[in-house]
Order: sequence, then C-alpha cells, then structure tokens
Amino acid sequence: MILAQMREIAGAFLESPVKNAVITVPAYFNDSQRRATKDAGDIAGLNVIRIINEPTAAALAYGLQKRANCVEER
Repeated sequence: MILAQMREIAGAFLESPVKNAVITVPAYFNDSQRRATKDAGDIAGLNVIRIINEPTAAALAYGLQKRANCVEER
C-alpha cells in the first residue's frame, strides 16, 4: 500500500509512469524481510531492480550531490 502510493506520488512529480525502482531498507533487515519488501514492490506494480541498505543509499546520494555541485562550479 505504501509503495503503491509512493509510485503514484513519484509518477505525478515526474509526469510519467514509474515502472522501475531501487528500494532502500534498514541495514539490520534480514533476507526474509528483504524478500518481503521486494514482494511488496512487485504487488505495487514496480519492477524492483535492487534492494539496498539505507546507509549505502545515503552515501550514494551524498556522492552524487557532491559531484553535481562540483560540475556546477566549473
């Protein structure tokens, strides 16, 4: 239910349908919790490309933001 609503919100923001997703989960999630999260994404109509830990997602976002700022300064 939450993932389906997030799919709708993202689609409205992007002005195009959302089909693929990378979903973040807490680092302490075990394999069955990760599988359940992927299944929830499938039920919501998402093609779950990957499940990643939240700390990993934060590090990726930080690096991408830092790179974007570096490019803007040039």
